[in-house]
Amino acid sequence: MAPDSPATLAERLASTGYLCDEELATVAFLALRMQRPLLLEGEPGTGKTALAEALAAASGQPLVRLQCYEGIDATQALYDWDFPRQILHLRAMEALSAGGSVEEAERGLYDERFLLARPVLAALQQAPAVLLVDEVDRADDEFEAFLLEVLATYQVTIPELGTISAAVPPTVILTSNRTRELHDALKRRCLYHWIDHPGLEREVAIVRSRAPEVAASLARQVVGVVQQLRAGTDLLKPPGVAETLDWARALQHLGTADLDLETAARTLGALVKYRDDADRVKAALDRMLAA
Repeated sequence: MAPDSPATLAERLASTGYLCDEELATVAFLALRMQRPLLLEGEPGTGKTALAEALAAASGQPLVRLQCYEGIDATQALYDWDFPRQILHLRAMEALSAGGSVEEAERGLYDERFLLARPVLAALQQAPAVLLVDEVDRADDEFEAFLLEVLATYQVTIPELGTISAAVPPTVILTSNRTRELHDALKRRCLYHWIDHPGLEREVAIVRSRAPEVAASLARQVVGVVQQLRAGTDLLKPPGVAETLDWARALQHLGTADLDLETAARTLGALVKYRDDADRVKAALDRMLAA
């Protein structure tokens, strides 16, 4: 059953371990009700992809993910033909019958059993489903135009088979790390939300929900340090919630009860991924934990 309010949706997402604020719950609820794509932007690690995963888990629908990259085109997103199986089909026809026409052979090659559905087509076929178009900012203008066309009609045309339409429009989540600006036409098609890093209390709650094995006191210490690093250090890539979770779990695996400078410094590989950032964090930790 579809949620009847943003609060109900927030509760269902929370049951999967995804804790969202009121604004995000509201825009996600409206995207579901209005059957509009939801475009999420924000820093890496703020929970954009995780929202699509949580929506699929909460609704019991399949999650179909399209990972965008430079040079992706409609073929990678829609469909392809299983060429080896088509060749086997031709050889089988040759072995069984010598009287078939060329037209019959060609029609047999483009049967649905030889169709390889890529993510966009798969989502239309499996609907209701959640289609995650991840890191759409990595794709180019032509791919954006293709997406816009599909999202306007929720159908695609395959020349050899005809038009395939979704019986129910899929729930579409697009994410962007804003490595480039997306076109206004695509944005107009979508509802929009910028996801910020969570505040201290909500991030502590997220750690306790997603990593319950981490002691409450350690979770609060870890989140407190991460919050200070985001606010007070000029990092190339500030740690996201995903890195907070990794760091908390790493410390827990080492049996850490209270965060200390030595253990924190030894486990920074779970928190930051650039050498310059690691140096800055070590200097900041020295001040934070010595105070």
